Amino acid sequence: MDLDPDLAALRPLGGFFVLRTPDPERAAGADDPRRLPTLADGYAGVTSDVHRNPVTLRVTTVGDRLRTPEPRVAASIAQQGLAARLWSAALGCAVLYGRLPDLDPRLLRWDALAAAPDDLWLTELRPLPGDAATLADTVLHGHLEPLTATLRARYGVAAGLLWGNAGSALAATARELSRWARAHGRTDVAARTRTLTDELFAHPLLNATGIRTGTAFRRRSCCLYYRVPGGGLCGDCCFTRPPRSAPRSSPRAASG
Repeated sequence: MDLDPDLAALRPLGGFFVLRTPDPERAAGADDPRRLPTLADGYAGVTSDVHRNPVTLRVTTVGDRLRTPEPRVAASIAQQGLAARLWSAALGCAVLYGRLPDLDPRLLRWDALAAAPDDLWLTELRPLPGDAATLADTVLHGHLEPLTATLRARYGVAAGLLWGNAGSALAATARELSRWARAHGRTDVAARTRTLTDELFAHPLLNATGIRTGTAFRRRSCCLYYRVPGGGLCGDCCFTRPPRSAPRSSPRAASG
């Protein structure tokens, strides 16, 4: 199936999968998405100014919303959220359309102040093959490698943690696609999801990030969410209980 201009097949899958595409009626208006920075702007690392760099702005925004004083914790959570959005849009298209839109960072506009999930706009629709090699080139090499380098340089986040986030986000995306496929009797979607996910996890950047059993995933690292006030362990965490260094939650943070 060809990619349609609105990527409408992604909508029934939920907000993490939806990818906004050009809307002529919004062009040149005050809310024109072309006014937003691109993901390439954030990866370039030309400035760490919170008001000028979208990656810095997103990390600061996530940190403020989670009320965490630790920038590396905010950086980890922000990166995992963006990885989940990229995997969802890319794998969702590859599975449902058999094609992938070109997600070049220069084509993706990003509202770094938006609520989760990350608000992404694709400014031009260029079809690509929907195979695992193209998915890896598009998401792993096109986005997650430069994002990892940026976050390591600015916040000192460990590479293994960030790649663990990438593996966790991919596993969660595949699990959601498989759940939707079962609910709608789409055995073809389930099979294609399984095949593409298996091939992606064979990639050197992902094959050591965790242990997979069916659609379940147990990562070998921790995203640090337990260090967020009121946070805890994620379902795929390498820990079975929070490490002792976890900060105590204040009543105000826990209720937020």
